[in-house]
Amino acid sequence: MRALASFIYFRLMGWKQKGSFPNIPKCVIIVAPHTSWVDFVIGLLIRKIVNQKINFIGKKSLFKPPFGWLFRYLGGTPVDRSKNEDTVASISRIFDSREEFRLSLSPEGTRKKVDKWRSGFYYIAKAAKVPIVMVAFDFGKKEVKISDPIWPTDDKEADFRTYMEFYKGVEGKIPEYGV
Repeated sequence: MRALASFIYFRLMGWKQKGSFPNIPKCVIIVAPHTSWVDFVIGLLIRKIVNQKINFIGKKSLFKPPFGWLFRYLGGTPVDRSKNEDTVASISRIFDSREEFRLSLSPEGTRKKVDKWRSGFYYIAKAAKVPIVMVAFDFGKKEVKISDPIWPTDDKEADFRTYMEFYKGVEGKIPEYGV
C-alpha cells in the first residue's frame, strides 16, 4: 500500500514532500489549511508514505454501525462530547492510555474561512505533554510540508506566531477559505 500511495502522490498527482515526519510515538499534528474534502485524501496518502499510524478524533456517534469500523480502521478515536466533560482533559487521557497516539486535527476547526484558529490543539498538547508537528497542504506548490516537533511553551501568543509563520504563503485547495 505504501508503494501504491507513493505512486499516486508523487507520480500521478505530481506532489512533493518537504521535510520528514519525526519518528515519535506521541504528538499533536496540526494540518492546515483545511479547505476541502480533498485534504482527507491527501492526508491518507501522506500517512501511508511516511509510514506512521496517525489518529483523529470524532464525535462518538460516528463510530456506531454501519461505518464505525471504517473510522476506527482509519485511525479514528471516539470522543463523547455530549457530557459536560472537559474535551482537552478527555483527549489528554487518551494520550496517557496509549503507548502510541499521534493526533491529527485542523486548527481551523472547519473547512470554511475563519478569522482565527481554535486553540484546542495547543491546550491538548500542553495537557498531554507532547510536541506539536505542523503539516501544511500547499495546493499552490503541490507539496506537503512537515515541521520538526515543537513543544508548546507558556507563551501562547509567541507560539501562535511561530505556527502562523510556518503556514505563511501556503495555499489551500480553495484559497479563499484559508487563513
